[in-house]
Amino acid sequence: MGTRTSGWHRWVGAALIIAASSLAPASTDTAGGAGGVPVAAAGGKAASTADHSKFKELQGPFKTGPEVTKACLACHNEASHQVMKSVHWTWEAISPTTGKKLGKQHAANNFCGSILSNEPRCTSCHAGYDWKDKNYDFTKQENVDCLACHDTTATYKKVPTDAGHPLYEPREMPKGSGKIVQPPDLTKIAQNVGKPGRQNCGACHFSGGGGDAVKHGDLDTSLIKPSRDVDVHMSPEGENMACADCHTFNAHQPSGSRYAAMAKDTKGLDMKHVDHNRATCESCHDLTPHKDARLNNHASRVACQTCHIPEFARGGIATKTLWDWSTAGKRGPDGKPLFIKDDHGHLSYSAEKGDFAYGENVRPTYKWYNGVVHQIAITDKIDDGKILELNRVEGSASDPNARIWPFKVMVGKQPYDPVNKTLVVNHVYGKDDTAFWGNFDYAKSIKAGMDYAGLPYSGKFDFIETRMNWFITHMVAPKEKAVRCNECHTRGDEGRLVEITDIYLPGRDRSELLDRLGFGLAGLMLVGAIGHGSLRFLNRNKRKHGKEN
Repeated sequence: MGTRTSGWHRWVGAALIIAASSLAPASTDTAGGAGGVPVAAAGGKAASTADHSKFKELQGPFKTGPEVTKACLACHNEASHQVMKSVHWTWEAISPTTGKKLGKQHAANNFCGSILSNEPRCTSCHAGYDWKDKNYDFTKQENVDCLACHDTTATYKKVPTDAGHPLYEPREMPKGSGKIVQPPDLTKIAQNVGKPGRQNCGACHFSGGGGDAVKHGDLDTSLIKPSRDVDVHMSPEGENMACADCHTFNAHQPSGSRYAAMAKDTKGLDMKHVDHNRATCESCHDLTPHKDARLNNHASRVACQTCHIPEFARGGIATKTLWDWSTAGKRGPDGKPLFIKDDHGHLSYSAEKGDFAYGENVRPTYKWYNGVVHQIAITDKIDDGKILELNRVEGSASDPNARIWPFKVMVGKQPYDPVNKTLVVNHVYGKDDTAFWGNFDYAKSIKAGMDYAGLPYSGKFDFIETRMNWFITHMVAPKEKAVRCNECHTRGDEGRLVEITDIYLPGRDRSELLDRLGFGLAGLMLVGAIGHGSLRFLNRNKRKHGKEN
């Protein structure tokens, strides 16, 4: 990138842009036309063709979740086999671009760490029941959880520490609070199943990392019923769309993945797709959605989300932006584990997890992305001489498949083995005396985690600073609140694309060649204007003298 320059270049650049735009073909409105698609039925979402409350298999009573699943399978006899092939069940995924085995079972993160040795806590978000340890039976059909995705009563909840089960008996929660929580009515829920809504998906995806809005930045409980300003697609004031309207399913296989997000959809409208995937903007809006051809030209190198999601965490719920495990384990003067809240009521320090930082209305970080994510696994050798990027996204200006995408970059500091140069499995949850949340002893908890995982461990640990990229694809703002042109095409550190340095950006950068062309064009325009004015002056005088004669 060239050096930045001062104000007069802005006028030269503007003259060049105006001249170039005057030569461009007239813009065409491809976003739609007269007529349109007729409304098939009033009332929004399609109603079910079956009343599940009438089915004899669902009359109950049901004592457990697996009992409900057995009843569901009496009719939906292929459902469990389909679910068992999905990432929601296996927590494994093979990257289509790198061939690497990923998913929660293998990929590293800078939030809670590994699920290994911590299964009963982590699997409260598994699409199944009873995953308590590494010996889990992934073939047991009745352990598929139908209700997590298909409950429409908003009363079905899994217990955070019961390996994916809901309550089956009244229980004091939290322990010592005196508050008795009643179990959900499984029979009523089974009789009122339907298509997944935002609340179903959000039960896990809004609370990943142990709390509301912790992980993603663009996913939190504000999306259960968002205003149009927060998300035009999900808002009841807008399209009132459910997650599955875009993340379409085929035989219980979901579309869209952070391990291999589609960088550039070249097919456009969904009718052209053969993969049942609508998890791209283009699948609904097509490849040229704007009336202005210049904006459509941007879309070949700039992701739709880059302009249409100006900030994330916009729903009034702060997202976590930093998690430092190295400070965990402190106790107060009374000898009890220390917990500190900031002025906004956010937990800024936890003896169990370390230091935190948060953000609301956060401007994304922008990076080139071509569809390839280089995800670090727990077993990978790492370079501890620099900040470790856990999921580096590939791309550059010279890559025709890359576009500029928005990201939340999560800052972390987490334990690793400085001898073997690998990240470690930290055993944080459990009733045994080696779990970190019980003893605050990293030496014990890391050794226990690595032994459980069967991974080599030198016996030494340290902490490494990490970064993790999270795609920003939700919380789409109304079009009138999209990013303005001058937020990118501007000089100084306030420009949104200040970190994109491998392109020439009009209004921001200086080019000696363009400067000379600009001066030449300005000079020609000046000479032409003077010449034109002189000729008119001379001709007027000639006509004047002719009349006098």
